[in-house]
Formats: sequence, C-alpha cells, structure tokens
Amino acid sequence: MVYTRKNQRDLTVAERRKFVAAVLELKRAGTYDRFVRTHIDHYTADGEGRLRVAHMTPSFLPWHRKFLLEFETALRRIDPTVSVPYWDWTRDNTPASSIWGEDFMGGNGRRADLQVMAGPFAHSRGRWTITQSMTEGRFLTRDFGRPRDPVSLPTQAQLDEVMRERVYDVAPWNSTSASGFRNRLEGWAPGRGNERFRIHNRVHRWVGGLMLGGGSVNDPVFWLHHSFVDLVWSRWQQRNPGAAYLPAEPPPLGNAQYRKVVARHEPMAPWGVTPASMFDHSRIYRYA
Repeated sequence: MVYTRKNQRDLTVAERRKFVAAVLELKRAGTYDRFVRTHIDHYTADGEGRLRVAHMTPSFLPWHRKFLLEFETALRRIDPTVSVPYWDWTRDNTPASSIWGEDFMGGNGRRADLQVMAGPFAHSRGRWTITQSMTEGRFLTRDFGRPRDPVSLPTQAQLDEVMRERVYDVAPWNSTSASGFRNRLEGWAPGRGNERFRIHNRVHRWVGGLMLGGGSVNDPVFWLHHSFVDLVWSRWQQRNPGAAYLPAEPPPLGNAQYRKVVARHEPMAPWGVTPASMFDHSRIYRYA
C-alpha cells in the first residue's frame, strides 16, 4: 500500500510523537548510527579522485532517495504508521518554526558550544549521544543562520529558478557543472564564502553544527531536509517526463570522470541498485 509523506507543519501531535519515538528506538538499537556511518563512508568530494555516489555527482538524488527509503523502512518496522515528513525550508524559515519545537526537532545550540539543550535529541536527555562523526563531540550541535558569517535559507524564488532547468545533469558531472537540475539543486556554485552554497547545501549551512559535512545524519533534521529535496526532484520529474538521468553511459577511458560517476544503469554502493531503478516511487510513497 502506498503511504504518504506529509509536511512537518501538518503533523498532528500524535504523529510527531510517533516519529520521534521511532527515531529514538533506532538510536537505542544502534541502527541509527549505522546510517550515519553509511553517509560518512560515501561522502566523497570530487577532488578526491575516486568514485562518487552520494555527493558532487549525478547520483546525488537517486542515492539519497534510496538512503531515505532504507531509513524509512527501518522506522516502519518499529511503527508501520510512521513516514518521514518533509521540511519546506522556503516557508518554515525561522528558528520559531514548528519544526524546532521541543516536542519535535528541538531548537538551536547554545552560544558557548552550540550544544542543543532542548528537545528529544538533546544530549542532556540521555538518549542521543554522538558515536559516529567527523569530530570528537558527543552531543548534537546547531548554529542557526551562522551569526558570525550570516547565511539565509533558500527562497521560493531561488527554488523556482532551479525548477526551470530542463536537463537532469551536464558534464563534467561534478560540483563545477554550470547547469543541469542536479547540481543546481545540490547547490554547488561559483563565488566566495556563503555564495558558494545554494539550495540543498545552504540548508545544511544554515542549520550548522553537525549538519555540516559527512556526519550530518547525526542531526535528525537531515531526514526532513532530504525528504523535501526528494519532493522537489519528484515534482521536477513530473514537469519533465522526458528528462532522463544523465549520464546514460559511463564516461570513457581518458575522460576525467572515468570510473568516478555512476551512469544510468550502473549499481550504486552500498545497495547495488541503479539510478534508473530509483526514478519512480509512486508505488511506494507519495507526497501530501
């Protein structure tokens, strides 16, 4: 049966409570930290000279669609009524938004060390200790808007501009691709400072703390963010039914991206599914 992913602002109190409880149970069982480790292990930059499947690459969107589905499946084994809600950061774009309520994601980090002190994922509550990370901290951190180097969340106008792209991706299939829906949505751009980060990347930067870098899954808001990114891709697919995943074929020997990106029908680690197999989610879930 097809289930629904809802806007987090439309969740009932009971739905919020059930989602949080399922996430905390995954953490207690050790399953959650395995998801964190998977993301860290596949967070490869395009300057590293090896295969990229999760970031700075055409498979960014299908990889995270599969990753999100794996997480959602784990949640639904605990509670079959739960699905991953989405955070529309073009609308809920302040620290006062419902997503940051003490019964849901919790709030910002304190000024001294960025530690999140309120909500179910506060370290002080005893149920959310960081064990898999790019740093040595043991508690969840956030730094909304990066006050020392201010950054704002993406606007609807900026997202609309991305939605006007008509081609899925373009060579050189990395963070320097000048056009194409994938890189415009992932958010790598020329410029200096915060101007280098757009759309998806800018949201990670705005939340700050552990949402920066490969260990970003340590913040449960990661899933709500990527649920919305997946929704945006889904809507773009509906608008552009003829725009298939690119590249269709692997870059050939001699090309700078040879064996560094995944083509349409090649397997994506760690699951072995192809980008093409992740195109259609209509028989699994829909968005409200």
